[in-house]
Amino acid sequence: MSATDQETKTDAPTTEIDKEVERGQAVAIEEDGGAWQGDVVDWAGEDDVEKPLNWTNQRKIKQILVICYNTFLTPLGSTMFAPAIQQVMTTFHSSNPLLASFVVSVWVLGYFFGPLVIGPLSELYGRLPVYTVCNVLFVLANVATALAPSLGSLIFFRFLAGTFGASPITIGAGSFGDLIKPQHRGGVIAIWSLGPLLGPILGPIAGGYLGEDAGWRWICWVLAIAAGVGSVATVIFQEETYPVVLLERKAARLREETGNEHLTSALAGAKMKPREIFARGIIRPLRLLALSPIVASLSMYQGLVYGFMYLLFTTFPIVFQYQYGFRTGTIGLTYLGMGAGSLIGLVWGGVWSDRLYKKKAKEGAGAWKAEYRLLPLVPGCLFIPVGLFWYGWSAQAKVHWIVPIVGTMFMGVGVNMVMVRHPSALLETMLIKRQMCIITYIIDSYPLYEASASGALTAVRSLIGALVPLFGRSMYQALNLGWGNSLLGFLALAMCPLPWLFLVYGERIRTNPRFQVKM
Repeated sequence: MSATDQETKTDAPTTEIDKEVERGQAVAIEEDGGAWQGDVVDWAGEDDVEKPLNWTNQRKIKQILVICYNTFLTPLGSTMFAPAIQQVMTTFHSSNPLLASFVVSVWVLGYFFGPLVIGPLSELYGRLPVYTVCNVLFVLANVATALAPSLGSLIFFRFLAGTFGASPITIGAGSFGDLIKPQHRGGVIAIWSLGPLLGPILGPIAGGYLGEDAGWRWICWVLAIAAGVGSVATVIFQEETYPVVLLERKAARLREETGNEHLTSALAGAKMKPREIFARGIIRPLRLLALSPIVASLSMYQGLVYGFMYLLFTTFPIVFQYQYGFRTGTIGLTYLGMGAGSLIGLVWGGVWSDRLYKKKAKEGAGAWKAEYRLLPLVPGCLFIPVGLFWYGWSAQAKVHWIVPIVGTMFMGVGVNMVMVRHPSALLETMLIKRQMCIITYIIDSYPLYEASASGALTAVRSLIGALVPLFGRSMYQALNLGWGNSLLGFLALAMCPLPWLFLVYGERIRTNPRFQVKM
């Protein structure tokens, strides 16, 4: 029986065998002169307390809090190093601008490789073992970073930290899907999404003052300690939530208790072979990127925006230190402009989404189509080039420091519209629980391959996000701040027609047989 079949079972079994299966007990079905077949172990009905969806609120909250805490740490660590990067380069006697940027952005490269393995492993062995092992390795990677004897080893250990730290970002949403019913899931996802939203903004603030007062190595130590707390919390409070694994354990327990070796989980058919899982996690995203113009172009757009964001993160220290004389500690505060813009974008996107969803709900479910998810992007994408032009030329002219920071606020609004989901406050209905962003548009366009579509976006975003910042310092040296950021602004402006084009022609493209992706 498939997972889909399991969800659609009736609550009123018609036979005694069905009743036994619904109660999760082992049932022997004799056929062909006594051969045992069809022994199924299932949940004891839709209200089975062993089913993660039916756990108590207190039990669920423990899981949610630990996952959200660990999810916050990884984005925090990605930028926490940025204000102290000059200290790092001085320690290792290097003035290479490419390496200076790579020390920060290599963390994001881990987001490219980590999910390729973490996602499939969670489907093979369950969520909890993956969380536990990755958390421990994340702690060790940060300890190794703090003790790094050379710049090369520092970069390598930060790459490992990003790779292992990607686990809560990669499978966190899956855990919430195990725990929370769809009509109540949006609020939890919104809270969980605050980690990737606020982590990169708050990281430099903490890292700036910590680096100034205690040195750059203590940034790594503090992150390792915080990650250690998360690892301990995972061991103490987290439980396995993946239904496929839980029912398999139940079947194994009943096989041992009853001696019936024919017992199988009702979700056994949902468990694929390792080769199939890894093929789905790696090959399908590549096929989508190669064959779907929607996935390819929007992945590139989101990747460029992500890369521009990390380029600014890696160059804020040199801009505000040399242009305005900021100290290592106060440099961290310059990231608040983009943080404020992100929050404005989050509120604006949420309000806009609510209004749109109310309107479409009145018109009926048939009035909705996937392309409506792109509506906030049509004006929202313009904030990115405006912010880049504003920031670059005001910093070039050395006007008051608040002016370029206001420019980054505009950038933050646009980045939020492109990168972040906008949860609606009206999450209680099946139509209005939708969220508005590129990733949800692509998932809606390819509902059968939503994990692969999401994987394609993540891979491109992480790869470009790690590589684009490498050229930031050299670009500013060659073009200065004004024309350097204008170059980025013109690239962002060139991508702005994409949301409009797919809003108008997206449905025609994704339903065209020429662009149908068959796996």
